[in-house]
Amino acid sequence: MMKVLVNRARVHVAMRNKQEGSVLQGTVKANCIGIETRLELESDETPERVAAMVRNAENGCFTMQALLNPAPVTSTVTLNGTSLPVERAS
Repeated sequence: MMKVLVNRARVHVAMRNKQEGSVLQGTVKANCIGIETRLELESDETPERVAAMVRNAENGCFTMQALLNPAPVTSTVTLNGTSLPVERAS
């Protein structure tokens, strides 16, 4: 673990989404069209150490890495203890 002293940290995250189709007609489709983050830090550390800390934090963040490098998703559904096949939209 890096020992980088941060006096203050503030993060802003914005997610832009789009939804098309109809829930009632079974054609609904949701999309994430972008995520923006802004990290504001105050520290007496050198910019190089702070940058290295941020880089390590982003590289070690499971959520960020899943968004940057999508992984296969496997889903199963059961209804009253029995497997329920659900067709997925392509």
